[in-house]
Amino acid sequence: MVDKIFNKTKMKNIQKTLIVVGLRIAKRGEGALFVVGDVKYKTMVDQTVPPFNVADNPKLLESLALMDGAVIIDKNGIMTAYGAMIESTKTFKNFGTRHSAALSAAYGDNLVLIVSEEDRKIRILKKEKMIMQIDALQKGVEDSVPRVVDLLESIGAGALGIIGTSLLIPTLGLTLIPGIVVFGSAYYLGKLLTKKFR
Repeated sequence: MVDKIFNKTKMKNIQKTLIVVGLRIAKRGEGALFVVGDVKYKTMVDQTVPPFNVADNPKLLESLALMDGAVIIDKNGIMTAYGAMIESTKTFKNFGTRHSAALSAAYGDNLVLIVSEEDRKIRILKKEKMIMQIDALQKGVEDSVPRVVDLLESIGAGALGIIGTSLLIPTLGLTLIPGIVVFGSAYYLGKLLTKKFR
């Protein structure tokens, strides 16, 4: 039980770090790709930076993320590779190669975070699906990062089944965070609402 809580806390710290770094990158109109988990890749640059804990050094993570290719992070939050070319096996319709690489990496328990330089949005993928999108240009979105991480934790591989950033079902009081769009099936929404009011 203690290990489970420790692992959950560790993953939340990784998610928070990636979202904060991703927001900084997106606001400048630059792109990046982060993969947490195991994925097939080839490095495009010499790996001169030794592995490090991403939560302990977000500035270094940010500078490595700006290189072409993905930053690969293990489940313990250790950066294991950068400038990595992911073997793309899927196509993310209406998006470029970085998004296709992200979709290809979003299998199993992997968590993938992609920063789009074109629209300055962060997209989070899991189980070969986009589960969340964060608008870096939304005023005050940085202040919402802890709530976003909690929301991300609560939806896991499923999602709320909604697309929007306004009040949802006002009588039940479930509010989406401005600038955050969550994708998924209505089944998970019902599950979340049932759990919330037990």
